[in-house]
Amino acid sequence: MNENNTKINWFPGHMAKSLKQMTDEITKVDMLIYVLDSRAPFSCINPKFEALKVNKPVLYVLNKTDLADDEKTEQYKKKLNQKINSKCVSLNSTLNGANKIIEPIMKTLCFEKLEKYKNKGIKINLRAMVVGVPNCGKSTLINNLSGQKKTITGDKAGITRGKQWVSLKNGFEILDTPGTLWPNLENQNVAKNLAAIGSIKNEVFQINEIALYLIDFIRKNYLGFLEKKYSIETKSLSDIEILECIARHKHFLLKGNEIDFDRTCFSIVDDFRKGKLGKITLDV
Repeated sequence: MNENNTKINWFPGHMAKSLKQMTDEITKVDMLIYVLDSRAPFSCINPKFEALKVNKPVLYVLNKTDLADDEKTEQYKKKLNQKINSKCVSLNSTLNGANKIIEPIMKTLCFEKLEKYKNKGIKINLRAMVVGVPNCGKSTLINNLSGQKKTITGDKAGITRGKQWVSLKNGFEILDTPGTLWPNLENQNVAKNLAAIGSIKNEVFQINEIALYLIDFIRKNYLGFLEKKYSIETKSLSDIEILECIARHKHFLLKGNEIDFDRTCFSIVDDFRKGKLGKITLDV
């Protein structure tokens, strides 16, 4: 198995185009809804978005909480709530009821503008742009908010390609945008986190590198998770040896009883993404 580390970077042409579109659209919205994957919330914060938001209020949504470490999610929620002109909520956007959580906070963040027009006798629709890295759950959240499937969703990066306005009840308009990374992923730990949660296409990175990264991280930070899932003993074993034990547990073997490393690595990453290893947060 090839253990050489390769730099992970993915910024196709449609992402550059999307960033330009977002820059143009930001003047047309009242606020941003910033969707973050709870398993790697700070890895999901795009420096380009931070520059993009200017003085707009921001609602941070820690999504996919069903897959993340509950204690870590609360810690990150507390930190993000300390940001100026911002609020943070945590939820699982596949469950109904997101509108009951998000709509009141949107009104709170835009209270001054609503009051200004209310005093003039004018009722306005609040407009929000939804941003985030690929596969963080933006489209699923919008479908939840609207109560119907208005945007395309999927469990891999790069599903949404163009902007789309969605009208909600109670006078809200939401702009769905494509998942966007940044041109140069200099921090490779961030890149590995994004690859692990599915924000970077599998074809862009070495799957064995991410599988070994997950094994090393989980054994150090979530004692017993690997042992419980795969019925193996990891004490005194190297990461490669643990991977081999997992392969034998799953019966992923080739002719001559050789380990099928590719199949095993894909399976480990898939188990993590689906929450089968436990509730894990990669950002520390």
